Amino acid sequence: MNQNRSLLGNERVTAYLQIAVGCLLGAISYPMFLVPNAIAPGGLTGIATILNYIFEAPVGLTSLLMNIPLFVVGYRTMGRVFAFRSLVATVVFSLMIDLVPVPAVTRDPFLACVFGGVLLGVGLGMILRAGATTGGSDMVARMVHARFQHISIGAFLFFIDFCVVLAAGFFIQGEYALYAMVSIFVTTKLIDVVMEGFTKQKACYIISTAYEKVKAELMDKLQRGVTVLRAVGGYSGEDRPILLCIVSAQEVGQLK
Repeated sequence: MNQNRSLLGNERVTAYLQIAVGCLLGAISYPMFLVPNAIAPGGLTGIATILNYIFEAPVGLTSLLMNIPLFVVGYRTMGRVFAFRSLVATVVFSLMIDLVPVPAVTRDPFLACVFGGVLLGVGLGMILRAGATTGGSDMVARMVHARFQHISIGAFLFFIDFCVVLAAGFFIQGEYALYAMVSIFVTTKLIDVVMEGFTKQKACYIISTAYEKVKAELMDKLQRGVTVLRAVGGYSGEDRPILLCIVSAQEVGQLK
């Protein structure tokens, strides 16, 4: 029992440290790259960036004020732990955008959308890995999906980001809407990298009458474990052993 409590405590400490680092990295992407170049990378913070361009409203505080009613309405659609961690991440992330004293690094919008997207993607990826989110459009998407099951969370997030990009093109400049699209793409890819890691693995299914020989070659040459699955041919009704081997993307060519 004590060991389980210790493990749970370590997991919580690790999760909140990851949330803190993720919030810092994601937050500084705004004053360093995105806000000075009027790049609105989707979601509520993208809306806050547009409002900053029009009214000079602080991005972090504006984003936090928009998130509060969403948390009040949407906390029931989330688990207790996820909701609390997300609330912490949202507050810390929003405050850090305004309070962390970092200067603008570049006034080149292309460099800003790429490197801002990288920092934001790494930060958001770390927050998601820790079992939290920064609220905003994620929360809205979850609430809509809970009410209308036929609308996927991904589809609704894309719709929100698309609307924010259109608004950026209308209120700021069409060219900056294109930069925002590049930033969203980079951010999404970096989130995937942080969530899944750099090493992509492939599950390879091999059907062969000489499966014993193939299995021995895979285990000897690739030094990989092999699982033998029992299957039946749909036409012949005969047993067809299938070999399952998990390899890295770089080893697929060698396996073939």
